Amino acid sequence: MSGQRENWGSKIGLIFAMAGNAIGLGNFWRFPYQAASNGGGAFMIPYLVALVVLGIPVMLVEWNLGRYGGRYGHGTLGPMVYLQAREGLKPKKAIILASLAGMLAFGVTLLVNSYYNHIIGWTLGYSYLSLTGGYMDASKSTAEVFVSYVQNPVMVFTFWIIALTGLALAVMRGVQKGIEAWAKLMMPVLYVFGIILAIRALTIGSPVNPDWSSMKGLNYIWNPDFSKLNWKSAVAAAGQIFFTLSIGMGIICNYASYLKPDDDVVVSSFATISLNEFAEVILGGTAVIPIAYAFLGPDGVGQGVGLSFIALPNVFRSMSGGQIFGALWFLLLFFAGFTSAIAMYNYLTALVEEDLGMERKKAAWLVFFAYVIVGLPVGLETVLTKTADLVYLTELDNWVGVYLLIVLGLLEIIAVAWFMGDKALEEMNRGGIWQIPSWFFNVFHKTLTPLVAAILLFFSTIDYIKAGYFKAIPDFVAGSPQLIPWVNGARIVLFAVLIFGFVQSYKSISTKYKKEIEDNEVSIRA
Repeated sequence: MSGQRENWGSKIGLIFAMAGNAIGLGNFWRFPYQAASNGGGAFMIPYLVALVVLGIPVMLVEWNLGRYGGRYGHGTLGPMVYLQAREGLKPKKAIILASLAGMLAFGVTLLVNSYYNHIIGWTLGYSYLSLTGGYMDASKSTAEVFVSYVQNPVMVFTFWIIALTGLALAVMRGVQKGIEAWAKLMMPVLYVFGIILAIRALTIGSPVNPDWSSMKGLNYIWNPDFSKLNWKSAVAAAGQIFFTLSIGMGIICNYASYLKPDDDVVVSSFATISLNEFAEVILGGTAVIPIAYAFLGPDGVGQGVGLSFIALPNVFRSMSGGQIFGALWFLLLFFAGFTSAIAMYNYLTALVEEDLGMERKKAAWLVFFAYVIVGLPVGLETVLTKTADLVYLTELDNWVGVYLLIVLGLLEIIAVAWFMGDKALEEMNRGGIWQIPSWFFNVFHKTLTPLVAAILLFFSTIDYIKAGYFKAIPDFVAGSPQLIPWVNGARIVLFAVLIFGFVQSYKSISTKYKKEIEDNEVSIRA
């Protein structure tokens, strides 16, 4: 069953690629506005708790799933979950759980990247605007510049296609010559850019208001106001952990499938988390929030998703060397986004390779055109409606970018900790310098992590009901009839992709394990 699969060329290449997978727009774009808009220091308490209770255990599970599945020749999540779930379930039941997991991974990697690639295109476009002074004219607000940008089909589609083409060219070259080579180039550059911006952030003083300094911005993020600690900040923090570590997507599992049978997954898991958290908390938090606080004050620092594309260009307008630092900032976002998007792109390429037996280069181009099709509505919405509301993107992100990540993480934990059980711990520790103790596995993987994930889903569902996301017409478009078709279009696409994903995953597993599923007894072992 194993087949001949490519492996990572070097340990450093593997770590850079895995870190690049985890380090993305979530670190430098999403984390600062999530932290700032959810109480600053109050956000960091549940964030660190979620890192320990959810992030570390699920990361270990996904590395374990990936390496184990790779031994059988699999690079996608459905068969990986099946292989471990069948240890505690009969194959006919295991395939249902596995097909649900495969469905969610397919939906996330296709649909998150459908809009994520557009945002990567924006960062590349804004790098160009920074160097050319495109948003430096003070007669036009940065909000107006952003609206003009997303309504300009030439800018939107040009930089989007450039980003997509770069991803295709990287993935088609394979693991070592493509993904690993790009990671070795981009990750050091990303860290250098981040350190430069962090140093600049801490040395700008109080350029606008004596009460607004970069050091006070740093204090804002690290000095918790316990009155702002609530369920909203807790749910947001846990969702950020899933997003930033790229867990609950299947892409960590895909990268881990290229490991050798005895490669250390425990050290690799902690190395990936450490590099990601350094980029997010130290660089992302130290660069963005202090700069925004120094120029925009405590109210401006919480400007949400517009912090990077609307608030920070205001900063670059007024700071010395703003065009250069602006270009560095948006190039950092581009590199971060690219190294994460490449992992989602590779997941779908591996799926096409496995299920259709297609050669990698052709598979990569097939995925390219799939992303063009599902990504068109993201760019067309703003062009055709002449707004910048981005409700199609918002509706998709509400589900595949947040909610379904936690659902998939819970399914993975159940398959590994409950159904494979102690065999999973033995597999996790195979070849490891560090060993995960049985008490940790029992306390976290078997008990605390699935419990917290279930509680998180419960409160997330309540929040979604209150926000009107389960209504036929969600509250956020109720007053804009011209936008309702875009929300409904996003829902139709979401359901269609999930149904296709379930059928594809079920068919893939049942084809490769036909006899044992028919007999309802495990018979195929690597």
